[in-house]
Amino acid sequence: MKKQLALVALASLFAAPAFAAPETYLVDPNHTYPRFEYNHFGYSNQIQRFNKTSGTIVFDRAAKTGSVDIVIDARSVDTGYALFNEHLQGEDFFDTAKYPTITYKSTAVRFDGDKPVAVEGLLTVKGITRPVTLSLGSFQTMPHPIVKKDALGANASARIKRSEFNAGKYAPHVSDDVTLTIAVEALKQ
Repeated sequence: MKKQLALVALASLFAAPAFAAPETYLVDPNHTYPRFEYNHFGYSNQIQRFNKTSGTIVFDRAAKTGSVDIVIDARSVDTGYALFNEHLQGEDFFDTAKYPTITYKSTAVRFDGDKPVAVEGLLTVKGITRPVTLSLGSFQTMPHPIVKKDALGANASARIKRSEFNAGKYAPHVSDDVTLTIAVEALKQ
């Protein structure tokens, strides 16, 4: 009888649900493109993007915690027009000669149930760091159907003032308010 109880106890240990651990995902640079939108002299809203992004996302659904560490290559700004790319890389805007990267490092992740809905963090542009909360319009984790790895995806956005990052030239004619949107996909490591 003791032997049977020991076997039942051992079997129940293996049958008990495992505690989830934090999972680390690396940003997929082929499916992650931060974009920024601003009003141009009242004529139209312009949307530009950055073509090179890297980073790490850690997600623990059970503990309802996570972290985000994103690095954007500011030299990869893409307006579709080479001369305007150079203009935005100049001192008045991104000043990529001195500040080649833009970073975002989370300080907290807010959840609603099992899903994260916002990421609080610090955005650094031109060496100036400000708190910025990214709202998550969507968030998904599931196996990637092509690469056969677990993947994570989200659409995050925030409104910032470019003048707070010493990039406010031509305001208010070119809007000081900028909508930052990050469409991110990442693969589990």
